[in-house]
Amino acid sequence: MGKSPDCQGSFFSVSGAAECLRYSELMFDVLVYLYENYWRPDACPDHDQLTRKLSSVGFESDEIQEALSWLDGVATAAQSYVGEQGEFSLRVYSPAEQEHLGEDSIGFISFLEMAGVLPPPMREMVIDRASAIPGGPLDLEDLKIIVLMVFWSLGEEPDALILDELFVDVEDRLIH
Repeated sequence: MGKSPDCQGSFFSVSGAAECLRYSELMFDVLVYLYENYWRPDACPDHDQLTRKLSSVGFESDEIQEALSWLDGVATAAQSYVGEQGEFSLRVYSPAEQEHLGEDSIGFISFLEMAGVLPPPMREMVIDRASAIPGGPLDLEDLKIIVLMVFWSLGEEPDALILDELFVDVEDRLIH
């Protein structure tokens, strides 16, 4: 991940995407809509029909294209992962990743790993797609949407406790 003078502050994804990536906060609204309305990525219509559908429910063309491009990046990240992580391996974040993701996001990724719900290939997909979002540190709520969309794009449903972590604000949780 690095800034490019030609991209004027936008980032390249970790997987080495050649084009400049400029994602807006509103793109996350499109992603959440897709998650809520299509149970799996293969349930989505083709890009043209999906674009029309999303436009008809009120999303702007730029937001739609950003979301679809970002989702294409998830598929690319899934295909580009090679290798296995040993049982006692440790993920070390580069200084640029630490700055971009921020402490909260890295802590949340570590929590999901320790809970056994985010295996190394999925973790790398999450980091890749988070790295495609310009600016930093990444908002934890945005990271949660990224995690959810990685699960969704692979056709996997996180268990109920993880869904709770992804959707319920800490202030709204009941203490027993």
